[in-house]
Amino acid sequence: MGRRVLVTGGAGFIGSHIADTLVRDGHEVAVVDNLSSGKREQVPPEARFFELDITAGVDAALEAFRPDAVFHEAAQISVSASMKQPEFDARVNVLGSIHLLETCRRSGVKKLIYASSAAAYGPLETLPLREAMRPMPLSCYGISKYAVEHYLRAASSQWGLEWAALRYSNVYGPRQDPHGEAGVVAIFSQQILEGKAPTIFGGGELTRDYIFVADVVSANLAALETDLRGHPDPVFNVSTGVPTTTNRIFELVRKGLRSTVEAVRGPDRPGDVRHSLLDSAKFRALTGWSPRTSVEDGLPRTTDFFAERARPR
Repeated sequence: MGRRVLVTGGAGFIGSHIADTLVRDGHEVAVVDNLSSGKREQVPPEARFFELDITAGVDAALEAFRPDAVFHEAAQISVSASMKQPEFDARVNVLGSIHLLETCRRSGVKKLIYASSAAAYGPLETLPLREAMRPMPLSCYGISKYAVEHYLRAASSQWGLEWAALRYSNVYGPRQDPHGEAGVVAIFSQQILEGKAPTIFGGGELTRDYIFVADVVSANLAALETDLRGHPDPVFNVSTGVPTTTNRIFELVRKGLRSTVEAVRGPDRPGDVRHSLLDSAKFRALTGWSPRTSVEDGLPRTTDFFAERARPR
């Protein structure tokens, strides 16, 4: 049976894919987005759209739509911006989330699934990263993402909210914003299509746990369909558990775009974690979810998207 589901940030990269899938699966969907980075055309036409900012309150959307469940994807996502403007980062990611939780309580929302981040762990060196490890975030972004997990625990304790926090690893795929601080796949794709040589820092041997957006969407839907009431700690890694170097990503992007451009080599960047890898066994054991898309399969689908978008109309 379909549910009434609201997606904050539903005009953005991950949120719009979640909204598309919810519509396809027969749910009644509403999207909240302030369009600061999201695009109106990415909202599925079947979804109700509310142009609202979570920092200013979304009461109007929840009162009008009365969702059963909420996917909370809206956020300030730039690590560097969070360090330059920590108050802005906290206003969006922490206070905006608190405002949303208060509105959910008043509107009778039963379940909330939150987009957390691997940035919550900070530079822990024991890999793979598991949920039982003590997070030590160093970026303001990682701190704000982690803080909201505690507010969700409080909401569960105080008024019985069913919730899950999904700590995404490095998400890539169609619709990712290549401008500003985005994922390296989107940045490399855009630069190559513009005839620029991408810069690879630190020798290109840094590794990350890259996960295709469709697998992140399926994890969100698995969390929606799983009964999490009474779960002692519904915080879950969403990842592949497979390390991939920056050099390998560059080669796959270049191949997908049929380019022979050579990358510019840059020095190590201060603060860069050399290796990041997450273990998603906890979530797999509970829900049966597993990622299905390797970087060898997901990268061509991503570069095809950017190449198509770059074609003259």
